Amino acid sequence: MTNETLQASREWWSQRWLELLDSYRFKKRLERGRNYARQGNVLSIDFQGAKVLARVQGSEAEPYKVSLSLDSFNEEQWNYIVETMSQKAIFAAKLLAGEMPQNIEEVFTTNGLSLFPFTLADVHSRCSCPDKANPCKHIAAVYYQLGDRFSEDPFVLFQLRGRTKEQVISDLRQLRNANTKVSEVETSELKELTSQNQYTNIDIFWQYKESLEPSLVVITPSTSETVLDVLGAIPLAKEEENLASLTASDVVMKYLDTLYKDVSQKAMLSAMKVGEN
Repeated sequence: MTNETLQASREWWSQRWLELLDSYRFKKRLERGRNYARQGNVLSIDFQGAKVLARVQGSEAEPYKVSLSLDSFNEEQWNYIVETMSQKAIFAAKLLAGEMPQNIEEVFTTNGLSLFPFTLADVHSRCSCPDKANPCKHIAAVYYQLGDRFSEDPFVLFQLRGRTKEQVISDLRQLRNANTKVSEVETSELKELTSQNQYTNIDIFWQYKESLEPSLVVITPSTSETVLDVLGAIPLAKEEENLASLTASDVVMKYLDTLYKDVSQKAMLSAMKVGEN
C-alpha cells in the first residue's frame, strides 16, 4: 500500500496524531523511531492511569523504559465536557454505543479545551536511554505505536486526558438518566396542574376579592372628550334651505357627541360595578 492509501485508510484521530508528529522539525529522530516501531522494537505499551508506560528494545540487552503523558483535564473540566456531550444527541448515542463521534473535538473546543496536543512540546516524555535528545528514537517509536493504538481504540485519547472510556460512558449515562428523571417530574407536575385546573369555574375565574394594590388603581379617562373630537366634523353636504342656520353635519355631530358621552359614562360605570346589587 502507498503512503496515500495508508493515510486515507486511517481514522481521523490516528491521522491527527501522525500529523502532529510530521510537524516536528527534527525529522531524522522521528524517522529512526518509525523504523524501530516497524521492526517491532516496542515490546509493550501499558497505561498507568493517564500515563503511558512502554518498553522499547534498543542496542542494549535490557529494554529501555519510556513514559509518556499529556496534561489531564481536572474534575470540573470533565464535568463540563460530559455535560456538553449529553446535550448533543448524536454524540451521546455514539459514545454510549462505544463509538467515537467524527467531530468529537467540538465538545472540547466548546469548553476552551483541546483533545489533541497542539505541538510535541505538549507531550511529556522520558526515556531511560543515555540519549539526551527528546524525543529520542525510543520515544519516537512509542509515538508511532500509539498511532496504531488510537486506530484500534480511539478512547485511548480520553485516557490520556484523564478519563477512561468506561468512566466517560458511565458519567454520560448517569447525567442523561438524571435529566430524564427531571423531565419526567416536570411533565408529571404539569399534568397534575392541568388536571387540577381542568374544571375551573369560568364565572369566578376573573374575580379578585382582595384589596387592590395602589399601583393597580385605574385612573378613569375624561368623558368630556370623545372620538369625534379626534376625528373632527363629518364632511356632509349642506342643504340649500339651511344655509343660514345649522348644517346637516352640525346636526349629526351634535347627536353623535351626546350618544358617545352617554356610552362612555355607562361603560365606566359598568367597569366600576356602580349600580349593581
